[in-house]
Amino acid sequence: MGQKNLFITVIYNLIIWIYLLVFRGKFWLVDQLLLPTSETEIENLKYWPSVSVIIPARNETKLLRVTLNSLLNQDYPGNLKIILVDDNSEDNTVNLVKILAQEGDNYTKLEVISAADLPGGWTGKLWAINQGINYAKQQTPASDYFLLTDADIEHSSTNIRQLVVKAEQENLALVSLMVKLQCETLAEKLMIPAFVFFFQKLYPFRWVNNSQKLTAAAAGGCILIREQVLDEVGGIEVIKNALIDDCALAKTVQQKSTNKKIWLGLTLETKSLRSYPDLMSIWNMVARTAFTQLNYSPILLLITVIGMKLVYLIPSLGIIFGWWQIVAIALLARLLIFLAYLPIVRFYQLSPIYAMSLPTVALIYILITIDSAWRHWRGRGGYWKGRVYPS
Repeated sequence: MGQKNLFITVIYNLIIWIYLLVFRGKFWLVDQLLLPTSETEIENLKYWPSVSVIIPARNETKLLRVTLNSLLNQDYPGNLKIILVDDNSEDNTVNLVKILAQEGDNYTKLEVISAADLPGGWTGKLWAINQGINYAKQQTPASDYFLLTDADIEHSSTNIRQLVVKAEQENLALVSLMVKLQCETLAEKLMIPAFVFFFQKLYPFRWVNNSQKLTAAAAGGCILIREQVLDEVGGIEVIKNALIDDCALAKTVQQKSTNKKIWLGLTLETKSLRSYPDLMSIWNMVARTAFTQLNYSPILLLITVIGMKLVYLIPSLGIIFGWWQIVAIALLARLLIFLAYLPIVRFYQLSPIYAMSLPTVALIYILITIDSAWRHWRGRGGYWKGRVYPS
């Protein structure tokens, strides 16, 4: 690349970052947080809705004790039922839950059912969720809300109360939390904040939370949805084969429900217990759905790869190979990248040094996206917990 072309490309990169920081819903600010409920808010809520928690579980013995304890010890004044749906686990999941169900008074809230054999056209998780919801509908009292949560989520003791208050006060159809992910190993410290950062850039939370915008998204680890809304849009069956089921559900609510109000935010208190000890474990997690996000389109893949290179890698090239004018502009662009990434790095309580790593991490994500497409073309896309789901 000649110096003139490099100069023009670096200028474009700087313009892109100015646009992203100013006009892309201020996604980078990390300001959409689920706040603790005040005493006034609690007193003003005259009726506490009934909530059924639906947990699909497949081979989750190591995490379930903590997960279930966090739900069974919720500080929630309303009726709370917890339904765990065993998704044909090959470990000791069912027996563990049955043992837990016999421990203490709180465990009377817990019921475990086994999912039927997975039919064609469904993903295992959504099939299990659907059966859990159908089971909950047969119970008394009827559910006002369903909390769809993963088997690896440790909920803060007030999480359900906070979600319900948020939904009731703002008349929301769906409330979702991007729970705080594990960020302990070196691989997690490098890759996890970037994962959240890219998700926020793709679906700016302020736009999701503005009913006048067309952006719809949710985070599958923690979704509270009104029973009435779920019925209105046709139930889980309408997204039965979606690999990115959380965003598919949010989009369905936005398109089909009379109440289109969605809220998506972050939380410091409710956490994922899923650990990623090395780069390959994170690689596999992202590669499972990266090409799905691009609708399996080779054209979108090419555009994404070129776009990611332009946005994240050009400043480094300018600093290394450019004239001093190019270097100055590239350094300014790198500063904007640093400032944009710093809030999520601090949210995860990491050193600001990690905010300098985004261009390198972005290159890894580019490679993961290419690998995701390669896996799809080889018939290995969507592989998860021993299953391969067709596109």
